[in-house]
Amino acid sequence: MDFLLNISKETYNVFVDISPYLLIGLFFAGLLHILLKKDFIVKHIGSSNLSSVLKAALLGVPLPLCSCGVIPTALFLRKKKASEGATVSFLISTPQTGIDSILPTYGMLGPIFAVYRPLMALLTGFIGGIIVNKSSVRIDESSENESCQSGCCSSDSEAEKNLSFREKIYEMFRYSFVEFLDDISAHLTVGIVIAGLISALIPDNFFSNYGGSGILGMLYMIIIGLPMYVCATSSIPIAVSLMLKGISPGAAFIFLVVGPATNAATMTLIGRVLGKKILAVYLSVISISAILGGFLLNWLYTFIDIPEFKVMCHAHDSKSMVTYILAGIFLVFLLISLFRKYVSKGHGKALSGNDEVKIPVIKVGNAKTVKVEGMQCNHCANSVIESVSKVAGVEDTAVNLSLKTVTVKGEFDLEKVKKVIAEAGYSVVN
Repeated sequence: MDFLLNISKETYNVFVDISPYLLIGLFFAGLLHILLKKDFIVKHIGSSNLSSVLKAALLGVPLPLCSCGVIPTALFLRKKKASEGATVSFLISTPQTGIDSILPTYGMLGPIFAVYRPLMALLTGFIGGIIVNKSSVRIDESSENESCQSGCCSSDSEAEKNLSFREKIYEMFRYSFVEFLDDISAHLTVGIVIAGLISALIPDNFFSNYGGSGILGMLYMIIIGLPMYVCATSSIPIAVSLMLKGISPGAAFIFLVVGPATNAATMTLIGRVLGKKILAVYLSVISISAILGGFLLNWLYTFIDIPEFKVMCHAHDSKSMVTYILAGIFLVFLLISLFRKYVSKGHGKALSGNDEVKIPVIKVGNAKTVKVEGMQCNHCANSVIESVSKVAGVEDTAVNLSLKTVTVKGEFDLEKVKKVIAEAGYSVVN
């Protein structure tokens, strides 16, 4: 019983500590969703020069896109004549961090991490873009053209451009606390629970006693982080707990880079739609930059003489009543999101852009369902919906991310539907 109580206590502490920063981060994610549109991004990086690579990284850092959700946007930029370097720069910098994760990073890991993390995301994106522009590495044009023809690279719709102020406010909160929160809620919950388990089960200084504070710990984080699917926000509580158990700040930083930026599904998707050479550059730049950045961060902590555990609010100091109130508010949003995703599936609704689409779970009339692998978030779902909706005869399309299914209604050629899904970078299971 004491064992379970200890795990519950540690999980509770992590949740209460991070919740206020998550609420504020989600608000800014919605604000950015309204203010920063694809056409605006294209306007600033739609040229083939050094400044476009830098602008691509600058614009990518605050965007709240995960490692799989960023790919359709990167394809859209390439279609709009952004250079290969700018496209890769955006692809590398975007998933590592975002406006939604900067504040939680500050709250849980302190100001140095909060500044260092986006700066390194900017730098790695810029370096990757320069390497591509200055080398013979090129995006696979055939894959790129097929994917962009499928419709996943469409620009902002006229309806989105002509929203009234009231509609923009509604869309901002809908994106923040419905669409985007649905993307991260499950992974965030798992991340918080894992953090609680690490805090409760692993002895203090365990990793420092077994080589986790040096290069070995960094290699651990590379091996764990590369195939793991974890978003920029849900990686934070795990990194905090690892540091409390003896992992160095540099090793924790490596996990914060490679965890959100890579996973098995994303690596497969990048290789398929952008080419294996781009995938090699992507993984090499992220891994090498993460290790070098980890060494630099360790040196920085030593040089400034900051005891890393003192900078984290996870030290379980006294919390204000406001903190508990905000944690309670976020808990309500989180539970509603999890209910919407896992309990009400089958008779609930899936959100796509500004539209609500019913989710049929069985074949009815002229509706057909296919199993699709590789879809991880609402950005993936929206890309598939946009692609399939352009097939002749399709009346309605719905994606169930939990079941990994796409249900299409209308009189259409099923093989064409399967083709456009594959061209968008996802695998249709026969």
